[in-house]
Amino acid sequence: MTLPLMYQCDFRWPGRLRSPSLTMAIGAFVCLLSVSGAARADDAAGFPAWTFGAYGTLGAAYSSERQADFTANVLNPGEAGYTHRVSPAVDSRIGAQLGVSLAPRWSATIQLVSERNLQNSYRPAVEWANIKYQVTPDFSVRLGRISLPIFLAGDYRKAGYALVWVRPPAEVYGGLPVSSSDGIDASVRWTALGVNHVTQAFFGNGNVKIDDKGAYARGRQLAGLSNTTTLGDLSLRASAMTADLTVDLAQPLFDAFRQFGPQGAALADKYGLVHKRAAIGSLGVSYDPGNWFLMSEVSRLNARSFLGDKTAMYATAGYRVGNLAPYVTYAKVKSNGATRDQGLNLAYLPPAAAPAAAYLNGQLNGLLSTIAIQQTVSAGVRWDFSPNRAFKVQYDRLLPQGGSSGTLIHVQPGFKSGRAVHVLSAVLDFVF
Repeated sequence: MTLPLMYQCDFRWPGRLRSPSLTMAIGAFVCLLSVSGAARADDAAGFPAWTFGAYGTLGAAYSSERQADFTANVLNPGEAGYTHRVSPAVDSRIGAQLGVSLAPRWSATIQLVSERNLQNSYRPAVEWANIKYQVTPDFSVRLGRISLPIFLAGDYRKAGYALVWVRPPAEVYGGLPVSSSDGIDASVRWTALGVNHVTQAFFGNGNVKIDDKGAYARGRQLAGLSNTTTLGDLSLRASAMTADLTVDLAQPLFDAFRQFGPQGAALADKYGLVHKRAAIGSLGVSYDPGNWFLMSEVSRLNARSFLGDKTAMYATAGYRVGNLAPYVTYAKVKSNGATRDQGLNLAYLPPAAAPAAAYLNGQLNGLLSTIAIQQTVSAGVRWDFSPNRAFKVQYDRLLPQGGSSGTLIHVQPGFKSGRAVHVLSAVLDFVF
């Protein structure tokens, strides 16, 4: 399937424009709008040239687990299972993109997406807003907000029509707490020994609001490199990124640990997530000769905190029969470190302080249980029943293991790790 250019991007609307680069990009876009009416001299050359497109997904997901909610990623509240037996919030969204070119080398693009967010609203978000300068036919620079070029489908993972699955495998795609960068990136296309490459370098900052109380996930000094290689029907993407990461969650817990002297401070330093240098690397491969297709990715995310050090992978195989494309997927995520800690040593504490310390230890291990250890087997079918429209059905069997809640959220006291969770989803994807 050939992906239209407008679907190779991804963006998010902040409550306030805190990023200078994003503010500059949106300001430049507005400037382009204001001068477009005066650009009559360029009309003969085809400028100004406007583009508009939109995409959407209408979906519903059912989960058999009554003590936790199924979700597609950490930035979506999900609400299938514990909160609602059937939820439209897991996959439903709509996005629209507007672009303008006023000269052969200058262009600007902005995209809005409306989907359920962590503030429990569908307020439209700026997922992408940048200006682009085409230095040469093979070299370009952008300023503003871009989606992070991590994973094979990282640039268009929210455009469901561009995906064979109902949603990208949560084990790989669901755990990245920051999904976009406000800064600068540069891309160069080059060829070596008949193999085509696109290399992208980026630097910036990323913010995601994670609740309605003003808590954020913040990535500072976010820098990375991505290279996409294509040779005929074979495509490979390798990416690496590092960032100074701060997440405004569980900080009161670690402040409480610090009240217990050096051993409490050591635990807070080990698991707290304030200015920790996080890193992620991924390698993905896709082979699609037409009648059948194979995709696989592996990634490692080390947040040096309560988010853990995780390795994740998936493999998908499918076959096309007319306008039907059945497929199967196996996905897995595992922890590379311990998911339990003995916490404060009660033997070294005064008897009166032991109950409070034991409580903190329990809270810490509850937090560590959210480090995903899970395997999932999925089967689905995509039906392209008309141009620009596709209907998909997918069954997932999730198995959280090792005391972990896997990729589930809103976990309740009655949840049992090691028990299979069955998820059935149906979506209608469309572009226009």
